[in-house]
Amino acid sequence: MRTIGVILKDARERKKLSRFTLEKRIKIKKSFIESLEKEEWDKLPEYPVIQGFVQNIADNLNLDKKQIVALLRRDYPPKKLNINPKPDIPTRFTWSPRLTFILGIAVAFIAILSYLSIQYKNFISPPKLTVDVPNEGQMINVYEFNVSGTTDPEASVMVNNQPALVDENGYFSAKIEIFEGTSEVVVIAKTRSGKETVIRRKIVPELGN
Repeated sequence: MRTIGVILKDARERKKLSRFTLEKRIKIKKSFIESLEKEEWDKLPEYPVIQGFVQNIADNLNLDKKQIVALLRRDYPPKKLNINPKPDIPTRFTWSPRLTFILGIAVAFIAILSYLSIQYKNFISPPKLTVDVPNEGQMINVYEFNVSGTTDPEASVMVNNQPALVDENGYFSAKIEIFEGTSEVVVIAKTRSGKETVIRRKIVPELGN
């Protein structure tokens, strides 16, 4: 089967034209004419340009242009184009409902995890406890004395084995009896998990007869 390169070369040689002479006539580089005749497509420009070359050469060599273009379409190999189906075009960030949903789930998860961590820490930790009254070494001259302080709102408090009232802010108070032999006030705050904090305060009873 005669290819387009062979047909162009044969037509040029029948006209006894060198590639250099043909170059002068049609103003196409001799190297392009040679590549066409050898069908070295990788050395030639894109297809539309090659088609123009072929039509110009056909005119000068008295060849049928339609037939020559048809042969070109037949013999010209389709080039593999490096087309990236997802071109690396920087995309502009846009906030979407899906992103809002994901962020909401993440925030809720973190909040729940933080809450559970705090609750677990509180569960395994002994309660906070401060005793405002009495002070260490305080003299007591009454038979009934009010002991007060603060602890965790969920804790229970015992003062010298007497239960104290604890309000929602953790403030507690308890009235205890003072005897001549009473030498200290023992305050015990205990959590539901059994963890406890103990504060002991020495007192000096000075009770009248």
